[in-house]
Amino acid sequence: MAERSDSPSPEERKRLDAEAKAKEEAEQATLPYKWTQTIKDVDVVVPIAGNYKGRDLDVKLSKQALKVSIKGQEPIIDGQLPHTIHVDESTWTLETVPSGKEIAIHLDKVNQMEWWPHVVTSAPKIDTSKITPEDSKLGDLDGETRSMVEKMMFDQRQKEMGKPTSDEQKKMDILK
Repeated sequence: MAERSDSPSPEERKRLDAEAKAKEEAEQATLPYKWTQTIKDVDVVVPIAGNYKGRDLDVKLSKQALKVSIKGQEPIIDGQLPHTIHVDESTWTLETVPSGKEIAIHLDKVNQMEWWPHVVTSAPKIDTSKITPEDSKLGDLDGETRSMVEKMMFDQRQKEMGKPTSDEQKKMDILK
């Protein structure tokens, strides 16, 4: 009798991933808004009827919460954010689109090194381990981050060649 391992085969893993993705997409499709994110920010779009004006809306952005509603109605979004935002850098606008109007909300993340699993903690989560970030160029990074990434890349190349990393090299120089 052949031994069966606990880890799924590549085909099984692919099927499970596809099922998880389909479930996630179905959950996200039930939300009354659509959202996207980059490592730096989150954008939320809430479709509403075309007869509403800005004064009919009640949109509140705070460091750790988001509330979006049409005055006199149940909130469309009302909950805690999974992480803090820069309130002064975050905005919302009411835009006219072919299907009516939409509330466009831009949330500026405080920690620009993490993906959000959801917009508000009461919403279904997405699998953040499956996010493939957009390619960025070293030139897009600020000086400090760029030098850190360049050092990591250098150290990685040194390791692959069996040579000392920059830190190991520094220690050897000091010992000399």
